[in-house]
Amino acid sequence: AYTTTASISAKQLTATNITAVNKEYNQQLNATLNVGSAALDGVISGDNVSIVTSSATGAFATKTVANGKTVTVTGLSISGADAANYTLAGFTTTANITAKQLTATNITALNKEYNQQLNATLNLGSAGLDGVISGDNVSIMTSSATGAFTTKTVANNKTVTVSGLSLSGGDAANYTLAAYTTTASITAKQLTATNITALNKEYNQQLNATLSLGSAGLDGVISGDTVNI
Repeated sequence: AYTTTASISAKQLTATNITAVNKEYNQQLNATLNVGSAALDGVISGDNVSIVTSSATGAFATKTVANGKTVTVTGLSISGADAANYTLAGFTTTANITAKQLTATNITALNKEYNQQLNATLNLGSAGLDGVISGDNVSIMTSSATGAFTTKTVANNKTVTVSGLSLSGGDAANYTLAAYTTTASITAKQLTATNITALNKEYNQQLNATLSLGSAGLDGVISGDTVNI
């Protein structure tokens, strides 16, 4: 009788139904995995082989914001009576890292006298950002910022919408800036009566004076507004 030798190599299996959860930028590479439906592709019918996910972890290749980023899954293994006859291929999936939203701070609007316009003057000297992760380089840009009241009419604590704010810095692409509003008041514009005169009179022991009102008018009304005395 004659014998020789040869090797039987392990059959490679592929993990299936493992996904990674999209996440907001947090400066870290870690990815949360969905492993509840994890399975194996390639097991020969009748063999007892299962996937073990208890030690599985996911990691993005880079920390920066983007869609469809590669997530490498490690810590998967296989178990079962026939597991020694198989090997498990490396596994990757994809997920998104979305921008972290920041909030502008310390921007205020000045109260103003009614002038028929919506524009609001802003105080931007102390503008800052809330939500930047320690160590990241992100600053607020206010050079193009403008403020606008919602309506032109007189009232206290009116909403002022601030637009034109932006972000700069080496890590700015990983962040987005929330819409920003503040409040300020529009006060009434003071008008002056004109062309009202009083008639001279003879002493009569009384304080009353007779007025000439036929040409009475107003000084200070803004063109286009309807205001009568």
